[in-house]
Amino acid sequence: MMQILTFDTLQKITGKIPKGSTQADNAVSFLKTLNAYGSDVGLNRRHRVACLLGQVLVESGAFRFDRELWGPTAAQARYDIRTDLGNTPERDGDGYLLRGRGPIQITGRWNYRAFTAWARGIDHTAPDFEADPDAVLTDPWEGLVALWYWTTRGLNALADQGDVKRITCKVNGGYNHYAQRRDWTQRAQLVLLGHGPTDVRAFQRAAQLTVDGVSGPKTRAALHQALRKLPPIDVSPKPKSPAPRVNWLRRFLAILRF
Repeated sequence: MMQILTFDTLQKITGKIPKGSTQADNAVSFLKTLNAYGSDVGLNRRHRVACLLGQVLVESGAFRFDRELWGPTAAQARYDIRTDLGNTPERDGDGYLLRGRGPIQITGRWNYRAFTAWARGIDHTAPDFEADPDAVLTDPWEGLVALWYWTTRGLNALADQGDVKRITCKVNGGYNHYAQRRDWTQRAQLVLLGHGPTDVRAFQRAAQLTVDGVSGPKTRAALHQALRKLPPIDVSPKPKSPAPRVNWLRRFLAILRF
């Protein structure tokens, strides 16, 4: 059975991930979920996977971290009273309690509450992540939180346009580390097209572009289009799942209209 993304392919993009490390454990949690459920939410297209990885690899430090590193910095201290995220207006520890977790780090009370509702639509025994935010870091929820965030923000549509900048804004709320997100996306694109993660020249030769090793707008656009032309990844037969999970995903697909 084909997988959307293998551990070996991920390592070609990121560099060696030590076996038995926390980094490897975090990566495997993400991959298990992506391979099991990614096709149900339209992530069996390589250009979308590349854009997803461009964000996940920055948010997680290439899977070294599964939760936000806490200073607190001045910016982090303000999260304690971020009522726009559902945190209380009092300085009562909400910012730290509901700090970022997962491969795409969700932050704030409303996000944890929304993920709880979404997860219980899949499995009614899912934890209350608002009450126990660390439960996000257990399987299968650690991987599913990334798919929840990606799909509920409509990021497949932006990935179809190759719009890494707008995806960055949707994920980050701004453009922090945008250059890194674009670079990780490009590394993923090159590897998924069968090249080395930095071998821009090889792609340019294959695409009959000017071979200068510079990843300018024309090369980035060509990378995106080359991946878009590839057929969806066929991951059938699908893994066995409880009936409520499959039925919910079908309803979810109908809503999103992939």
